[in-house]
Parts: sequence; C-alpha cells; structure tokens
Amino acid sequence: MAMLEYNEILNRRFIIMDGDPYEVIDAHIFRMQQRKPQNKTKLKNLITGAMTEMTFHGSDKVEEAEIGKRGIKFLFTTKGESWFCEEKDPSKRFKLDVKLIGNAIKYMKANSMVEILTFGEDEDERIIGVKTPVKVDLKVVEAPPGIKGDTARGGNKVVKLETGAEINAPLFVNEGDIIRINTELDEYVERVTK
Repeated sequence: MAMLEYNEILNRRFIIMDGDPYEVIDAHIFRMQQRKPQNKTKLKNLITGAMTEMTFHGSDKVEEAEIGKRGIKFLFTTKGESWFCEEKDPSKRFKLDVKLIGNAIKYMKANSMVEILTFGEDEDERIIGVKTPVKVDLKVVEAPPGIKGDTARGGNKVVKLETGAEINAPLFVNEGDIIRINTELDEYVERVTK
C-alpha cells in the first residue's frame, strides 16, 4: 500500500485511519507566519458516514486506501432495501440498506447501471458505497405550470422526477420533459427533450 505525505492528502483521495477507509472531502494546505505548513482536512468515514476534521503536519504520513469499483445493475427498492444484480449475471442478486446508498438513491431508476465501492480483499471485502454517474437523464412526472413573470423565486420551480426525487428546475420545464441532473450537486443541468 502506498503512503501519502501530508501535502498529497487532497480532495477525492481515499486514506486509511484506525483501520477504516476515509474519503477526503476538503483539504486546505497553508502556512502560518513562521510555522511549518499544515494540511487541514475534512474527512468522511466510508463505513459509518461520520464526518471529522483532521490536521496533518509536515512529518505525518497516512496509508492510501485501495477502493475497488465495479459496475452493477440497480433493480428496485422496497421496504428500505435496494436490490441489485451483477452486471454480467442477473441471477446473482443482492440487497443493500438504503442508508449505505445515501443520496444516490434519488437518481437511480430500475435497470440503470451504477458503481459500487468496495474495501478489503476477497473474503474481507465490504461494500462501502454506491455511486451514480455524475449526470443522469430523468423524466419529469409532475411540474406545476410556470406563471409568466413569476421570477420572485429566481425563475425556478420544484419538479418531481420519475424516481420520486424533487429538484429545482427553470419555469419552462414541463411534465413529460426529460432533463439532465448533476447528481453530485443535486442540480438541474439542461433539458434533453421537449
């Protein structure tokens, strides 16, 4: 396993602390006057989901986590459990708790491909998360009519998507439209079709 210096602990890197994998959410390297440089970070525990802040100094080194990724197919969600199957073998089905999936569940529709993140090797391998593509296209199933001149709320309205998620969209988006969503920012990107 690779060791990372304090200045290599940057955004979107994965590290191991106390035996658990962490994702670096934010990193800020700075130097205060005559002192040695520091790296102030925000970390997310990929097992528990807990957020923590940690400051690394010039002499600190941490182990880089080897996070595995593989494609799977999302099938459906029922009673707080989401069911998936292997990409190449639909008979190999398994379930994951909705809490493990997190915000990604809002943008997953039946038979869509997603990526699972794994930590550990062989028998010790654990699924630690699910990632959707950065941009997904979803159909609008409910959209209140846009009222001309209604720009007091920034020219946006809340629309409901086929997955049940609600998102802010421009006034011109109507029921039946397919729109592109940025899943990382939970934002409308563009209208794909009318």
